Amino acid sequence: MAGLWRSYQALMAKHPWKVQIITAGSLVGVGDVISQQLIERRGLANHNARRTAKMMSIGFFFVGPVVGGWYKVLDKLVTGGTKSAALKKMLVDQVGFAPCFLGAFLGITGTLNGLTVEENVAKLQRDYTDALISNYYLWPPVQIANFYFIPLHHRLAVVQIVAVVWNSYLSWKANKM
Repeated sequence: MAGLWRSYQALMAKHPWKVQIITAGSLVGVGDVISQQLIERRGLANHNARRTAKMMSIGFFFVGPVVGGWYKVLDKLVTGGTKSAALKKMLVDQVGFAPCFLGAFLGITGTLNGLTVEENVAKLQRDYTDALISNYYLWPPVQIANFYFIPLHHRLAVVQIVAVVWNSYLSWKANKM
């Protein structure tokens, strides 16, 4: 395991942006597999591989770039590594970024699932508030720790590891029709 971590660190040093995006996409996919297998109990025979591929593409092309970029912006908006700075970053993240990101994530998923604009709006109206409240149960303490203890170039990976559970929930929520 230590060798794997060292390899990951070396790749992060050489290609931080690519590695962050690949990590995010892969872990969004893992979240969908967990959602389908453990939450929805589909079984391997009924696993929707196309859905997993869609979720991974959202991770590669939306989650990874957007969250990775957001952390860079946030580090410029709120500087420092103190507890106070970590708290401020968490507040800006959870009040400013999370609501927008979550709405976009659910909307993108609905679009990729073939929902019409009207169906997507109805789904957002039905699911958004519940998902946002669930977000607030999980993410504030994770983000305070992330912003205080974790270097910028590892934040997306740390969040995505925790997010395997979150992604499982989001995949279930986003794909529940």
